Amino acid sequence: MITIAHEDGYYRAVVFNEFTLQDFREFENYVVSAAKVEGPVNLLVDLQDMAGYTLDMAMEEIRFSKGHRQEIGKIAVVTTDQWVTWSAWLSRLMTEAELQVFEDADEAVVWLLESATT
Repeated sequence: MITIAHEDGYYRAVVFNEFTLQDFREFENYVVSAAKVEGPVNLLVDLQDMAGYTLDMAMEEIRFSKGHRQEIGKIAVVTTDQWVTWSAWLSRLMTEAELQVFEDADEAVVWLLESATT
């Protein structure tokens, strides 16, 4: 399950339990729509409560990263899971977005908003 909200200066996506293909497509549509209006968007992706993900979702994430390289400015991934951290770093190869992994959501927000104020 995923929830997506527009915050001041970024979009927050929080994943609970299993991250499915349907969840990712909802996220993808939200990001693409926002980028059409605003230009590159900043994202906070909170995976702290994610129990796992489906293989088809992982494949869609790779396709999305390659196909929408310039629609995302910065991505802050919040997780304490080492496998998710490694996956996030591998995703950096397929996107032009700046990507950082954080264990604390507040630190992630500060990083996302740095460029908005400078």
